[in-house]
Amino acid sequence: MRRFVNNLISVGFSFIKFSVMKIVNGKDFRFSPVERFSPDVVTEFNRGSHVKLGKMVRVHSGSKIKVRKDGTLIIRKNVRMNHNCIIVCREKIEIGEGTEFGPSVYLYDHDHDYRVGLKEEKFLSAPVVIGKNCWIGANTVILRGTVIGDNCVIGAGSVIKGCFPDKSVIVQRRTTEILGGQRMHSSPELK
Repeated sequence: MRRFVNNLISVGFSFIKFSVMKIVNGKDFRFSPVERFSPDVVTEFNRGSHVKLGKMVRVHSGSKIKVRKDGTLIIRKNVRMNHNCIIVCREKIEIGEGTEFGPSVYLYDHDHDYRVGLKEEKFLSAPVVIGKNCWIGANTVILRGTVIGDNCVIGAGSVIKGCFPDKSVIVQRRTTEILGGQRMHSSPELK
């Protein structure tokens, strides 16, 4: 019963919050009447950003979704994000229908352009596209320019960049060698 009441509160809170955001952002923000965002989810949609939420998007507590000016975020129906996920969008991020995120998954469609210095606040960006019915394991980081096909599984703790076809299982193996000190080596693998 408690879970039902909490879900009802979250749906009601989301509807009120998103209705106000719709007034502020107009046609640049679209949502379904039934979304379930925990009350402590941070949503920052800058003026000039474009956000579309499909039906029944669920985002758990501690998560942050930030869409900067000229950024486009599309989250299709039945997407679920576990606790403490972060999405920061400057160009475009699209998440396919039925995709689920474990806790603490981070998505970025940009990097700091470190060649000009961090104080310049210049960014390199490229769209991120995640297909339908994917499972993204806990503590995964997905970087700019990544394209993940439909029905993919990404193992927990992976750092992902690149293009991965439908039905891929992506794991990142880590090995440690000790040769006069400790050195880490890791790279994503497809199975």
